[in-house]
Amino acid sequence: MTGRRILVAACLAVVAASCGGGETSLANYTERVKVVVDRAAEQYRALVASPEGAVLVAGPDQIPDFTPQDLQHALERVRQIEAEVDESIAAIDPPDAIADIHHLFFNFDEGFIAAQEALATKAGATTDWHELSESPEMSAYRSALAQDKEQCASFEDRLNAIADQRESLADTPWLPSDLKATFEAFLGCDGYPENPLDVYRPAPPMP
Repeated sequence: MTGRRILVAACLAVVAASCGGGETSLANYTERVKVVVDRAAEQYRALVASPEGAVLVAGPDQIPDFTPQDLQHALERVRQIEAEVDESIAAIDPPDAIADIHHLFFNFDEGFIAAQEALATKAGATTDWHELSESPEMSAYRSALAQDKEQCASFEDRLNAIADQRESLADTPWLPSDLKATFEAFLGCDGYPENPLDVYRPAPPMP
């Protein structure tokens, strides 16, 4: 899941405001968002744990155990999960006071999705991992992934800064602790690869 963005100014504006939708509205919103995010996280964990999806987290030494077509199918499944989240979230009408944050959080980055889909298509037409690794499609995907990781870390820094200023986000009317945990789960910054520019890069061939 990618492309979540938030502006510090928007955060501070909402922090300073009361929740115009009321506690009941915000509680209902939180519950509905949590269901969507929890389901997506469960689907992704199951995919990665399966033989079909293990390629998504394969390191250089594991890459030869899979084919580029395995990556194609796994990426297509990831896109299905993303699309399901997108559709479900689009059906949720957030309280006015959190609407801006809602849309910024759940705005899938079209540039990243395009890179992801292009890589899946390229993988389906490639039989050699080294060729795929050096392809323009892989380069674009790695760059998009690295950028998304930076944006995710930047948001977490901003969120923590607001928490420091307010002492505890759980005490604010606009972001109860369970909603904060849900957003953090959706962001999943810890789930990004350590070196995005090296993903799906096979080990160099033996001399």
